Amino acid sequence: MATIDQLDPNTPVIVGVGQASERLQDADYAALGEADLAARAVTVALTDSGADAAALAAVIDTVAAVRSFEISTPMSAAPLGRSNNMPRSVAKRTGMNPRRAIQAPTGGQTPQTLLTELGGRIADGTSDAAVIFGVEVISTVRNLQSRPADDRPDFTETVDGDLEDRGFGLKGIVSVGEVRHGLSAVLPQYALLENARRHRLGADRATYARSMGELFAPFTRVAAANPYAAAPTERTADELIAVSESNRVVADPYTRMLVARDQVNQSAAVVVMSVRAAQEAGIDPHRWVFLHGHASLVEQPMMQRPDLSVAPAAPAALEHALAVAGIGLDDVTHLDLYSCFPIAVFNICDAFGLRPDDPRGLTATGGLPFFGGPGNNYSTHAIAEIVTRVRRTPGEYGVVVANGGVLSKHAVGVYSTTPTHWRADHSAEIQERLDARPSIARIDDADGTAVIETYTLTSTKSGRRNGTVIGRLLDPGTGERTRRFVGTVESDDTEMIDLLASGEPIGAEIFVRSTPGGNRVSADRATAERRHPRFLGFRDSYEHIEIRRDGHLLEVTINRPEARNALHPAANAELDEVFDAYFADPQLWVAILTGKGDKAFSAGNDLAATAGGAAFSVPKNGFAGLTARPSKPKPVIAAVNGFALGGGCEIALACHLVVADEQASFGLPEVRVGLAAAAGGLVRLPRSVPQALARDMILTGRRLSATEAAAAGLVSRIAPRGTVLDLARAVAAEILAGSPVSVRASLETMEHTDAIADELDAIHASTAVLDTLIGARDTLEGITAFVTKRPPEWTGH
Repeated sequence: MATIDQLDPNTPVIVGVGQASERLQDADYAALGEADLAARAVTVALTDSGADAAALAAVIDTVAAVRSFEISTPMSAAPLGRSNNMPRSVAKRTGMNPRRAIQAPTGGQTPQTLLTELGGRIADGTSDAAVIFGVEVISTVRNLQSRPADDRPDFTETVDGDLEDRGFGLKGIVSVGEVRHGLSAVLPQYALLENARRHRLGADRATYARSMGELFAPFTRVAAANPYAAAPTERTADELIAVSESNRVVADPYTRMLVARDQVNQSAAVVVMSVRAAQEAGIDPHRWVFLHGHASLVEQPMMQRPDLSVAPAAPAALEHALAVAGIGLDDVTHLDLYSCFPIAVFNICDAFGLRPDDPRGLTATGGLPFFGGPGNNYSTHAIAEIVTRVRRTPGEYGVVVANGGVLSKHAVGVYSTTPTHWRADHSAEIQERLDARPSIARIDDADGTAVIETYTLTSTKSGRRNGTVIGRLLDPGTGERTRRFVGTVESDDTEMIDLLASGEPIGAEIFVRSTPGGNRVSADRATAERRHPRFLGFRDSYEHIEIRRDGHLLEVTINRPEARNALHPAANAELDEVFDAYFADPQLWVAILTGKGDKAFSAGNDLAATAGGAAFSVPKNGFAGLTARPSKPKPVIAAVNGFALGGGCEIALACHLVVADEQASFGLPEVRVGLAAAAGGLVRLPRSVPQALARDMILTGRRLSATEAAAAGLVSRIAPRGTVLDLARAVAAEILAGSPVSVRASLETMEHTDAIADELDAIHASTAVLDTLIGARDTLEGITAFVTKRPPEWTGH
């Protein structure tokens, strides 16, 4: 420890905190937008310093905004408009003119990580004074949307000035596979983790529900006394867990009262500055609060965690922050544990032996379900409360544990009025150890017998229940658990719904089947085959494609010219089924794929028809049932009759041969719409054309003409305008003139040896193709026909 006189003048100190809120039922409710409500909290924080607020505002050089829900994901929206630069909008309202404005990434850990970061910048002399704020007005926006359109305010605002926007920061929080199965929302994700913890403890449903109620009942008492709380009502454990019309089960095991409350109007702010700047502003040192310890760690992505019931990064962050402060948890008087869902609190309590009735209390605000869960900004309120408490009891310590994602990102701060030098943490070293832990392999498209690892049932207001399962495939030979998957249970599958709704589903054997819409879980194989039959053959007609058989040749035409032959889930499903049938049919030896009309082979993924999670409803075999197919044992010719863009180009790349109309063009423009050519383009294009050209196409969206594509090796032949299908048929006839056994064996060998780097090793490996051919009837027929000077009669065997 140190005295104030011994401190480095750049030591950061918190000098002011402020909160503001309004409820719809308040007599003075003003329906404030984000910027105005945030300005109230910032003004309170500046005033809280005891200095002249206007003079203090003038010295703030950095303003950082915690990201609000309106801009927290790519799918977020601001229905009533918002500022283009929220930090500077709030600064303008409060007399600040910062040289730096920051928009933090998504995550409930950001209030603490921002404070640690900006404290460090003050400590190294690159900043003198900063304000951190966050705000949510979700309740107001939803209420105002119920008004007629001409009676709604417009919160749109344009402010000049630089803005350091750090983006969404969602990497590692949710995967494409999880979104595809409805896990883009945190509620079912946390419910899955909660049920995993219940199972680990060996608790039945009723016992565990009571434990959640007993954990959160003390939180309601704190919220009831907090003037900023959204739900200031004390409740018993029984009230919290009793299922009723007003407290329905939203996701097993959670009732509505056990989860974070997002319909709030709340804002909070913190002012942090150097000792020198605080002294120059005349701020009483008795109002100074020091950040004694801090840490920031990241958990493994949910689907990779060895144990879904725990998140070791959170207790590790708390332990390290306490170590940096030089104290233990027993030395802490005031606690605020992030409480979006019970497991977030239990995760810390389990590691440190904390009880729900700990005399210190586990929350300083009342917790997210009762005080309110203002988006990513909850912990700014927690910091404000902890700062206020340690000021009242000088020398005591307070701790804030912040959480973001799905027990994913963790930040901890240790606070006290006791003067201390700035201390660096060693979170990076601890993160390296955490990252070295084992992880579980994931599979996006799962098929086979499996075991339930955890589950949840979500319920709509109408009573419809939908199940979600995280499971592990079982090795058919050993019965050992292998790769992890997420799957869904359809609401009309009463057998599976009943299994998840009673008793102990975890550990039960089930059967999972991949479908174009995702993994579907059933009680057993027979049920899966009945509910999700796999049709192997050709239908009489298709809605989005056309097929034509001509002897050993199959022609497949994408029939969506109005959409430039772009593929939506239904078209992809039909193509996937047709190619399943093609590769299984012994009488079909060559296939041609083309697009209807003369404008487009395919524009790839139909973005207009695949909004939201449907954008990921692609068969496990990829676009057109080809781009991710593990084996294509018979030739597929792409007859490119117009442009092949994005997924359309990737489909062509997945074919064995590409012939093109002279007016055709090829390109991967995904980067221009914020996507990437992840359906094979990033891998196949650099293997098909010179790497410099591939990088040019991938990074810029550059298109190649048919002539350029042929020169680069992407296209094998070019047809005069309007005759590409004739050319493809001619090429198919040339292939059909050869032995189908030889063609198939050659394809297999080329695929197998492609991964062998050494050329001589690859040549030696390729000779195995002769082992296949030497016993084939077609090989004898081919040699005999050559010797007798007659056309061979191939059988395909």
